Amino acid sequence: MNLKGSSQPPQRIDPRQLGLPLPGLIQSAPDNVAVPRAERVFVNRTLHMSSIDWIGFDMDYTLAIYRQAAMDTLSVQETVKRMVAHGYPSHLHNIVYDTRFPIRGLLIDKRYGHVLKMDRHKVVHKGYHGMRLLSQNDLEELYHHKRIRPHTARYHWIDTLFALSEVTAFVAIVEALERRGERINYARVFRDVRLAIDEAHADGAVHRTILSDLPTFIDRDPLLARTLHKLRSSGKRLFLLTNSPWPYTDAMMKYLLGSAMNEYKGWQQYFDIVVCSAKKPLWFAEGTTLSRHEAAGLQPASGPFEKGKVYEGGNLKGFEQHLGVPGSSILYVGDHIYGDILRSKKESAWRTAMIIQELDAEISAHETLTHELAQLQHLELSRQKLEDELRFYQLRFRELPRHKQPDETEAEQEKRRIKRQLERVRAELREIAAEHARLDEYIDQHFHPYWGSLLKEHHEMSSFGLQVDLYADVYMRRVSCLMQYSPEQTFHSPRELMPHEL
Repeated sequence: MNLKGSSQPPQRIDPRQLGLPLPGLIQSAPDNVAVPRAERVFVNRTLHMSSIDWIGFDMDYTLAIYRQAAMDTLSVQETVKRMVAHGYPSHLHNIVYDTRFPIRGLLIDKRYGHVLKMDRHKVVHKGYHGMRLLSQNDLEELYHHKRIRPHTARYHWIDTLFALSEVTAFVAIVEALERRGERINYARVFRDVRLAIDEAHADGAVHRTILSDLPTFIDRDPLLARTLHKLRSSGKRLFLLTNSPWPYTDAMMKYLLGSAMNEYKGWQQYFDIVVCSAKKPLWFAEGTTLSRHEAAGLQPASGPFEKGKVYEGGNLKGFEQHLGVPGSSILYVGDHIYGDILRSKKESAWRTAMIIQELDAEISAHETLTHELAQLQHLELSRQKLEDELRFYQLRFRELPRHKQPDETEAEQEKRRIKRQLERVRAELREIAAEHARLDEYIDQHFHPYWGSLLKEHHEMSSFGLQVDLYADVYMRRVSCLMQYSPEQTFHSPRELMPHEL
C-alpha cells in the first residue's frame, strides 16, 4: 500500500490475486433489468419473504385461473335453466347477455334493480339499470343526498370473480322481463338468480361441465409448478386451503400440476398440508370439525397434520397451533377479498397476497394510455394555475374603490381590464373541463367498455381498489409472478404521499 507521504514506490499487484472483479472483466447489467410490469408483485405494505416460513394457497382463481367468459356463459345458462324450471317464463332461454359487462367491486341496489360503481368514499359515479346507463341526474337524486350503506339488506356487494355471473344474469333477466312489460320485484329476482347459481354448483352441474373440458375453462400456467418448486427449494413449506370439495380439487390439481415436473410424482407432493371444503370465511373464525380422508371415508382428525393426507374443515386457531409458528410468518395467497384476505387480516396476523387476474387488462390499458394520462395530468396542473389566477383577479376586483374617485376614468379602465381577465380565465377553465371530461371518457373506454378501471373511479381508488389497498399486503396477476423474485425478497412499499406533500 502506498501511504500518503511514503517514500516507497507503489507495489505492482497481480490481478489474479484480487478478490474483487476488475472493470470490464464481467459484463455490466443492462440499463433496465426491472421485472416487466405485467409480471411484477405490487406492494401495499413491506413484506420480508425471509421471515415467511409457510405459504398457503387458495385453489379457485388463485392456482387455477379460470377463463372468465367461458365460466360466466356456463353459469348464466345453468342459472336460466333452473329459474325457468322454478316458474320464470320460458322466453328467458333466449335472453341476450354480455359476459364483459360486470367487474368486481360493483354494488347491486335490490330496491331499484340498479348496478352501481363507487369510489373509495362510497360516492356513486356510474350506474346501470339493465344495460341502460343511468344519467348523472338519476345518480344524484338516488345516491348523492344520503350516505350509502353497502352492507345493509338493500344492497349486495360483488367482490369475487365467481359472482360476476350473478350480475350478468340479473341485468339480462331484468331487461328481458321489462321489455315485455312485466312488473318486477328486483330483490326477489336477484335472490332467485343467486339461488339458481348456488343450486348449479351444489348439484355438481358446473363442476361436471368444467372437468369434462378443462382446457375450455382453465388457463393453465406453465410456470406454476416451477414457482412452487422454487419456494419449496428455498425452505418454505406450502399448504393448500380451498373451499372446493376433494374430488374436484384432486381433478383440478392433477390437471394443473400432475405431470408438470419429473421431480414430483403427484401434485400433493408440492404441499405439506392439504385442506379441502374449508368453508372460508367461517374457517377463519370458529370453523368446523377437522376431518381426514381415509379408505373408510371421512374420519375425525386428531394429532398433527400428515403430509400426503387430505383434510376437510378445521379452523384458524387449530391450524396455527399445529404449525407452531407466529401468524406473521404465514403468507396466504388468495383471490377473494372477504373470504381469503379480509378475514385472515381481521382474525390473525397472517400476511396476505392477492391474485388479481384482471391486472392483465389494467396494465395493458395503462401502458397504452401513457400519452392520454400525461395529458390529463397536464390539464389538472393547468386548471390549478388558472384557479389561482381566478382568485387573484377576483381579489383585485373586490379591492377596487367602490366610491367615485377623482381619477374616475383610470379606475373604470382598471375594472374593465380585470373583467376581461376574469372572462378569459373562466373561458379557459370551461375548455379544460370539457377536454378533461372527453379524456376521462376516452380513458375509461380503454380500461373497460362499461365501468372504466377496476381499481380507480373518478380520480380516486374505487371501492374495490380501496379493499385491495387495505387488506392485501402485496398483489399480482398470478402466482407465477413470484417466480421473478428471490424467495428471500423484501418487497418494499412505495413512499405514500399525502396531498400536502405533492
